[in-house]
Amino acid sequence: MKIRKALDSDLEDILRVERAAFNSDEEAELVRQLIVDESAKPLLSLLAFKKDFAVGHILFTKVFLQNNEVDVSCMILAPLAVIPEFQKSGIGSKLINTGLKILSESGTDLVFVLGYPEYYTRYGFKSATCLGFEAPYSIPAEHEEAWMVISLRSEVIGLISGKVVCANALYKPEYWRE
Repeated sequence: MKIRKALDSDLEDILRVERAAFNSDEEAELVRQLIVDESAKPLLSLLAFKKDFAVGHILFTKVFLQNNEVDVSCMILAPLAVIPEFQKSGIGSKLINTGLKILSESGTDLVFVLGYPEYYTRYGFKSATCLGFEAPYSIPAEHEEAWMVISLRSEVIGLISGKVVCANALYKPEYWRE
């Protein structure tokens, strides 16, 4: 398996992976919008390949903390997609780990995600709400633990808090309900 940064020419492969993974056009359309959304940049888009066939995709887009006086670089992971027949084979893990490594090396401090806690805690994500980070929209109490963050610099957590403001394409209440 090979993972590399997605190119502009990879858009159709990205959208195919998103459609297959989620069995709908909704996530594919969100990804299409995020890729061209200037408020999402800089972004990191990675594709996983088996031979020359794209089987997985992950997207990280820029976010910032509202009313925070400390200069921090933040991203959000949304979405992570693996074609169903390749799920549970480590592709998602490799995409997450590769993305976090690239972001860490580029100076990103925090990465947020709204996802399954039993999955993302394996990579070091922790409850963002408990650490003082508010989601862009209110998350129902029964899904509050799904709002998570990982610090790529250990000294950042505890020094900052605030409400996360995401890219315009992602800043819609329907994306924040599990």
